[in-house]
Amino acid sequence: MFELILFSSIILAICVVFLCINIVMKGKGDFPNSHVSSNKAMRDRGIGCAQSQDRLARMENPHAISENEKD
Repeated sequence: MFELILFSSIILAICVVFLCINIVMKGKGDFPNSHVSSNKAMRDRGIGCAQSQDRLARMENPHAISENEKD
């Protein structure tokens, strides 16, 4: 059992080291932006991330007619 935990920990440590090396070698030192809204092809099709679509859906429509208005 100890050998399995040790082997798993070593594999995990190697993966973390390779990720760190990848980040440092890129120059900027940050993670790539993987959001849908950062993809140009998706923006051209009008597809956005869930957060953007939710924000747009919650915006108040200035052209809406109030249903509670009393004449």
